[in-house]
Amino acid sequence: MRSAVAVVGLAGGLGVGVGYGGRSLLRRQAATARRIIGKPLGEQALDADKVYRKRYGDAVDLLVLGDSIAAGLGAEVPGDTFGARLAKMVAKREERSVRLRTAARVGAESSMLAEQVASLPPSYRAAVAVVIVGGNDVTHRVPVAESARHLAEAIEALQARGTAVVVGTCPDLGALRPVPQPLRALGSRASRQLAAAQRATAVAAGARAVSLADVVGPFFITNPDEMFSLDRFHPSAAGYKRTARAVLPSVLAALGRVDEVPFGHHAPEPSPEPSPEVEPAAEQVDPVVGGVSDGSDRVS
Repeated sequence: MRSAVAVVGLAGGLGVGVGYGGRSLLRRQAATARRIIGKPLGEQALDADKVYRKRYGDAVDLLVLGDSIAAGLGAEVPGDTFGARLAKMVAKREERSVRLRTAARVGAESSMLAEQVASLPPSYRAAVAVVIVGGNDVTHRVPVAESARHLAEAIEALQARGTAVVVGTCPDLGALRPVPQPLRALGSRASRQLAAAQRATAVAAGARAVSLADVVGPFFITNPDEMFSLDRFHPSAAGYKRTARAVLPSVLAALGRVDEVPFGHHAPEPSPEPSPEVEPAAEQVDPVVGGVSDGSDRVS
């Protein structure tokens, strides 16, 4: 997400429902955080798309969609972006080359997923797609139900292409140390609400979900200097490596390589079993008259 702009939106959105004094406090806190964060990373992520571990051959296609985290903003070299890290991990476990395509864009909201899917060539068929989005929905005050609807539509569109989907739910904005309290706590609550809706939406749609706030969030909270990049808002190379490692089990499960996934990973809900058809009662033929009988004239 665009860090400084996002902080402004966060203050404006989460200030709804509080008194004038409360809104004034949130605006001041947003201004303070904005000065601290700035825009040292720009708004363009590095291009990391290529085939990883070519020597393995038999390439599997990996697609990454979503916002600046999915795009890898904050990595200093292409190989340290989220997509590149994940591609290398999958290649190592699968012993196959991985062809990475990144459709994610800095600043994207869930409503922009449709455009990212539409940008793919009609014949493109990724084996698995990873979607990480939501932070900008929170800071731009997008209703949770609307965000979930856009996510569901993107999952359906990807599945129609024959692609398995893994959703990394909205990260916990409470990990952003430059954002002061109580603004940070309010952001944490809103991001976790969206994450819960994303998880429910994904598994109901037949996708896998990874609760990033649970499986990787604690590392960002306890080790912020290592996990965050220069702007203290987007992940660093170490942060992207940790995030890719957190998502990997569900990606391998989507590829059919593993059956069990750890805590924080959620499998698709099983499709409801069709109701068994009730066979109509067999007609009974009276052996004497050769007609149809309901059995009431039988002699016990």
